[in-house]
Amino acid sequence: MSETTSTNEHGPIVLYGASGFTGKLIAAELCARGLDFTLAGRSREKLEAVAAQLPDPRPVAAVALDDAGALRSLLEPAAVVIGCAGPFTLHGGPLIAAAAETGTNYLDTTGEQPFINDSFDVHGAAAAASGAALASGMGFDYAPGDMLAALVAAGLGRLREMTVAYAVRGFGPTRGTALSALEMMSGGDVVWRDGSHRVASRHVGEGRFDFPSPIGSRRVGRYPCGETITIPRHVETDSVRSVIDLRGLTGLPLGPLSAPAMTLSGMAMVGPVRRAASRLIGRMPEGPTEKARGAVRFTVVCEAETADGRRRRGVVRGSDIYGLTAAIIAEGAARMATPGYDRSGALAPAQAFEPKAFLDALEPFGLSYEVEEVSGR
Repeated sequence: MSETTSTNEHGPIVLYGASGFTGKLIAAELCARGLDFTLAGRSREKLEAVAAQLPDPRPVAAVALDDAGALRSLLEPAAVVIGCAGPFTLHGGPLIAAAAETGTNYLDTTGEQPFINDSFDVHGAAAAASGAALASGMGFDYAPGDMLAALVAAGLGRLREMTVAYAVRGFGPTRGTALSALEMMSGGDVVWRDGSHRVASRHVGEGRFDFPSPIGSRRVGRYPCGETITIPRHVETDSVRSVIDLRGLTGLPLGPLSAPAMTLSGMAMVGPVRRAASRLIGRMPEGPTEKARGAVRFTVVCEAETADGRRRRGVVRGSDIYGLTAAIIAEGAARMATPGYDRSGALAPAQAFEPKAFLDALEPFGLSYEVEEVSGR
């Protein structure tokens, strides 16, 4: 029996932020797997509304993030806590700190690079001491890319560069994703260059990248993705280049103007403009419809190159990024809650779980991947 299907947990799972769009999808997936979990968040009324929509009753716990004692009491009996209340740089700190302190395994759905970095630099030592495993950035972005990078790099030795390239079609964000993107656009992201993290330039242009068919060559921009933080934790590489297809990101055929437009929009997200953008996001629908989610297509490419010119490429493809995120989180929580899970400290997705087995388990949710040698330049 796969460890993913076991319900023999050594404690319940706490889903914090369960009343949000992604939280509700995760709750449904946990329920479908028959896992023992508690719906948690700040509003009892909203949590009870979520519970009423599930096929089986689940307990609810209304706990404020600024009540450290209540958070510890919530997590102490739990095997795993899932964080999906963002933006994480604004709201995520108390939950991950409580998990590290109480020895509770932790997963989250953040797409915010600074928060993932903090999981290592701020909370990693406490987690290692308590026995908690902290795996941040476990959504469609960036868990599949990080795990694919581990498979691509296996056996190659030290790399000159690892490139991670994203292409997404038909993406419609939730309010939470849009607010997180607003945080990402405010700066503070880093790049991995010459063996260390360095403050990233505010200019995003990165030339072109050759995606596999049918996408082809696309103009790309620098993408402050989580893999920039996580890949150097388990792959020896001098540099990590992370890019995204600009046309897919903006939805507009801006050509050479794509990168300057993204650079200027990021620089503008300060003061009154930032506050106005936040108010506009608050008027958005909570998230895309099920039909719209199903129309999304994404491709992530990981390409490794050694100093002597050897190259290997991996490609992961999928759809419905929010549904897939729910499946990834539920898969991770089930594994972490199974007796015998013994990893601890702040971990990249590829360190928290065996990459091939984890990616294989996501095949029923529309995920596919391949790794191949690349000849020539």
